[in-house]
Amino acid sequence: MFLAPRSLKMASLAAGLTLATPLLFAQAFDAVRLYGAAPGSDGGTVGAAAIATRQYQGSDERRNLLFPLLDYQWKNGWFAGTTNGIGINFSKRPDLDYGLRLTADLGRDQSRSSALKGMGDIDAKLEFGGFFNYAVNRQMVLTSSLRYGSGNNSRGMLLDLGAAYALELAPQWRLGLGAAATFANAEYQQSYFGVDAVQSLNSGYAVYTPGTGLRDVRANVSLTYQLNPRTAITTAVSFSSLQGDAQDSPLTRQRNSATGIVAVSYGF
Repeated sequence: MFLAPRSLKMASLAAGLTLATPLLFAQAFDAVRLYGAAPGSDGGTVGAAAIATRQYQGSDERRNLLFPLLDYQWKNGWFAGTTNGIGINFSKRPDLDYGLRLTADLGRDQSRSSALKGMGDIDAKLEFGGFFNYAVNRQMVLTSSLRYGSGNNSRGMLLDLGAAYALELAPQWRLGLGAAATFANAEYQQSYFGVDAVQSLNSGYAVYTPGTGLRDVRANVSLTYQLNPRTAITTAVSFSSLQGDAQDSPLTRQRNSATGIVAVSYGF
């Protein structure tokens, strides 16, 4: 990822969580990643990512995607893009990001998999939320975000907590390591992992009512090669494991999964 002199405060975030994390599980916007612009200036990134993932969380069927990457941030704190949503960063400190934003829950179509037949579609919904990131040092960043508005009744809520570590292997090579966990409320869990009476009748699954709790934990590793000061190639592998009521859902065919990504980005 192109990293202009932004005091390196988000260097570990860009390299550690990479572009991969929000895309791998078709649950975008898990953390805010602000990078690419020097302090007091505008800037952004553009590119594309090839992703090998699953049809839905808990699926045992593969899905390949090509995703456009476009993110921009203004010197007044506003930002917009495909990985961060639309929002504002109120912080003026180099080691801190916090603010508000709008994102989107991408929903789920029952036609995506035979395992979802009779479950009905989950429409895409607008989410409202906030974020808080803290750079412990030049290598490590702690991230958090809260999103509300997803699911069938638009009352689903997700709390994402993560950490990322970046290590410069050579002038053009950067290794990133990341870990994250997502907690979900009962409304979100019911939409994506539950089965109500109507769905049970249509799908043949037994009625299942999950509760609030830990949805999944994730770990990833990435390697970024800087072709030139503005262009980079990132490869990443992420491992995910559903937890609690999500893993016990009748829709969960595979609890653990690995996903890969190759992304090319250009900073401007």
